[in-house]
Amino acid sequence: MKPVTVALLFGGRSAEHEISIISAQSIAGNINPDRYRVVPIYITRNGRWYSEGIAASILELDISALIRKSGATAASAKLQEMVLSSGQQPFGFNFTGIDIAFPILHGSYGEDGRIQGFLDTFAIPYTGCGVTASALTMDKAITKLCVSNAGIAVAPSVTVLATDWENSPEQTLRLIAENISMPVFVKPANLGSSVGISKVTLPGELPEALTHACNLDTKVLVERAIKGKEIEVAVLGNNDPIASACGEIEPGSEFYDYDDKYIHNTAKLYIPARLPDKLSRRIRAEALTAYRALGCRGMARVDFFVDEESGSVVFNEINTIPGFTDISMYPQLMEAAGIGFPELCDRLLQLALEPWHPANT
Repeated sequence: MKPVTVALLFGGRSAEHEISIISAQSIAGNINPDRYRVVPIYITRNGRWYSEGIAASILELDISALIRKSGATAASAKLQEMVLSSGQQPFGFNFTGIDIAFPILHGSYGEDGRIQGFLDTFAIPYTGCGVTASALTMDKAITKLCVSNAGIAVAPSVTVLATDWENSPEQTLRLIAENISMPVFVKPANLGSSVGISKVTLPGELPEALTHACNLDTKVLVERAIKGKEIEVAVLGNNDPIASACGEIEPGSEFYDYDDKYIHNTAKLYIPARLPDKLSRRIRAEALTAYRALGCRGMARVDFFVDEESGSVVFNEINTIPGFTDISMYPQLMEAAGIGFPELCDRLLQLALEPWHPANT
């Protein structure tokens, strides 16, 4: 039987470029070579596409060690050096012979519906969510509106446009003070991997946090901090999705930020989460509700908080292309559910081939 040819898309133009490479390395090492032929396609930070030679070399780079040793800036410089020294011409985008795409592009230009629309135009099936769900879930502010409408609790928040902060800083600070009490998290609305997020405990710290976030995104979410357990649920499927057991993250720092995830690796993960069974079942049910309400398919990781004072469950965010690194919660939760990494890759590829829209039938 002829292997199915899979285009593994990684890198990309977002701040999560290096994390995308690490996820792609894990996937490439777990796709069954008897069933699938992987064509690696590396997308640089400036949007150039490279296939085969240099893409394969980057997949072999121990970028995790480089990030831990020298930081993301040094890793980015190393990648640029590899591309320039390869002498390879950019990939001429031609899907001849490619049966399916596996985008593992975290953040902007990959998780936000743009690459999904591009692939739809070429009639190439792909893993994960479609255009609408990808675009909705990428925007944390709009996501909160959708899940709240589905009956799921969300933390009080204020959405700030970067232009409003630049033009009317005093009015913006007054609006926040009138609606949310400290401490708060300041988050770029359209980034992942905790990039650009700041925890603010005093009003005087807010301007710096807002400026930092607004330099990364045109829209920023200022959200009341929930003190309690951080809980994540992995969801897999199309029309009849399944939810994993709850996983719990105990941050090694003030909160589960980029450094804690990928550099220091000091966070503790608990699978299953240290929760009563009844509460775990409720969170899993709410994860499925959010997944369906947002029109997700293929996969997503749904994140919650459990307030330590009230015991209430509060939705945090949803990731439609979650991390696939060796420390990522999504593959670990699926492993605990009896779905190992190779089987997970296979299921995602098979789900991508299922008809899900009249135009695809």
